[in-house]
Amino acid sequence: MVSTETQAEIEEYLGQVPSWIEALPAEAADNSWHTVRDLQFGETELSQREKALVALSAAAAIQCPYCTHFHTEEAKLEDVTETELAEAVAVASDVRYFSTVLHGMSIDQDAFETETAEIVEHVKNQQAAAPSDD
Repeated sequence: MVSTETQAEIEEYLGQVPSWIEALPAEAADNSWHTVRDLQFGETELSQREKALVALSAAAAIQCPYCTHFHTEEAKLEDVTETELAEAVAVASDVRYFSTVLHGMSIDQDAFETETAEIVEHVKNQQAAAPSDD
């Protein structure tokens, strides 16, 4: 259960104290809310729209129906289109797929990092050589 002060704050943000916050032990409740408030709802380097897409992607990747539902609705509040929602989930799926391949095939981490550095360098060179839009 959250403290009286935190309860009032949550009700101001969300209109109610959700059951998932109420289910937390008292020792974790206030701190858990503060993390959600500051990171997910607070002003950070990412926009609310970007955070909603990241959260939806993570929720889809970990296959959490609760988080997927919440963050889909959150993204809609940020005017994310159905096409953008689908793309975010597809990107998460792509990452999960290749993570499975990399782990399942026991790809050498050092070799992977070296290849990645080479790819990044190649892409930077291509970007530098590309004509500017100015």
